[in-house]
Amino acid sequence: MVGLSLDITEQRYAEEQRQHAEARVVYLAHHDPLTGLANRPLFHQRLAEALAAATPESKVALLRIDLDDFKTINDTMGHEIGDKLLRHAADRLRGCVRQSDVVARYGSDEFAVLLRGVSSAAEVDVLALRLLTSLDEPIELVNQVVVLGGSIGISMAPEDATLPHQLLRNADTALYRTKTTSRGGYQFFEPAMDTHSQDREMLKLSLRDALARDEFRLFYQPLIDLKTGAVASFEALIRWQHPTHGLVSPADFIPIAEETGLIVPIGRWALIEACREAATWPDAVSVAVNLSAVQFRGTTLEAEVGHALTNAGLAPNRLELEVTETLLLSDDDANTTLLRSLRRMGVRIAMDDFGTGYSSLGYLRRFTFDKIKIDQSLIRELPDGDGGDAIVQAIIGLGQILGISITAEGVETQAQRDLLTRMGCTQVQGYFFSPPVPAPLVPALLNVHFDCGTDSSDALSVNNAMLVRPTPSADLSSR
Repeated sequence: MVGLSLDITEQRYAEEQRQHAEARVVYLAHHDPLTGLANRPLFHQRLAEALAAATPESKVALLRIDLDDFKTINDTMGHEIGDKLLRHAADRLRGCVRQSDVVARYGSDEFAVLLRGVSSAAEVDVLALRLLTSLDEPIELVNQVVVLGGSIGISMAPEDATLPHQLLRNADTALYRTKTTSRGGYQFFEPAMDTHSQDREMLKLSLRDALARDEFRLFYQPLIDLKTGAVASFEALIRWQHPTHGLVSPADFIPIAEETGLIVPIGRWALIEACREAATWPDAVSVAVNLSAVQFRGTTLEAEVGHALTNAGLAPNRLELEVTETLLLSDDDANTTLLRSLRRMGVRIAMDDFGTGYSSLGYLRRFTFDKIKIDQSLIRELPDGDGGDAIVQAIIGLGQILGISITAEGVETQAQRDLLTRMGCTQVQGYFFSPPVPAPLVPALLNVHFDCGTDSSDALSVNNAMLVRPTPSADLSSR
């Protein structure tokens, strides 16, 4: 007998490693490494297969899901916490669907769910509610409780579309409508939404040349000193006089301007125009201009502010720049440094929309604001015995302790005015006193002594003045 012995342990191990590496490469080519969900290529492949088999009796539903406020939480708490939240969200979405359904991570904080064999929209309703309920459940991380929440846009085949890119576009359109009208909920795609989306694209094209065509206007809304009843300053609010659409609301065109970067030249124009107009007012009256976080991304803002002041001959302390929490979240150190440079120029800095952000209080420690503007959502329900009064009183008290001026936005009733006066609020702004007005009407407001709930016999509300006050629902003052 002749025998031969060969040890193939190493070869077998090497082959197993090779097969494992190949399997890993294939897996990573089709899955998101952070969450383990399907990635875009795999999702598109599964979507094409599902649409090829879709029938009126066996429909396909596509759900696009966007996590609400994820960017704020991620920037505030750090990317490590953000990654954990994404894994939690992925697990919850995966736990809500059938084994035959596909869940994918479609973007940074965006997910997609593909349902096959759907009999009706009612079936999708049930899943959408289950997904939102699951995302709304609190998550405990680093001794903090975080609530993610989400918004969903839904499109179905074959009724909404038969091609993958059409179904995806329609779900995106429905998601956009959800986030703008019913954040934290869900909406099915409707053809009217597509018309709205096309109108938005046309508006975007028109916006590119609006500045060159001199279509922007500034309106001014007064801020009233509650002690004297006099106008302390005006907030400059931009309007777009479109040649065919008429007066376009800032709520419609400012997001587009920020998305395209056009807010930079538009904001520069608003700054120059506001300073030029304010230079014609009495020295005691200042002007406030809103700044977008996008304007802070370049290196020219400080020079632009200086140029606007010099060109108009306006004293720096008569210019107030309003910023929101979004600015400080986007690049905390760099933007705070720039705010300090602007302060050294003598310009005043105000925090706008205070009380609505994730960590507004924290920014009061990092930067000394000259003014806090309480968001109108907190003022709208006043008087409010369920805690709203106490919250507003606490903010006003905080401002008094820190030596910061407090302005209440959105004052629309006498009861709100009287309550804010008793609380010791510094300034008020809203339709109860005056809507935003074009520049030629500013001198008339400067001559009005506003009724601030004092005992003064000569107090006069602007309601009795020459100005016509439209209803609050007509307000276009959002930036």
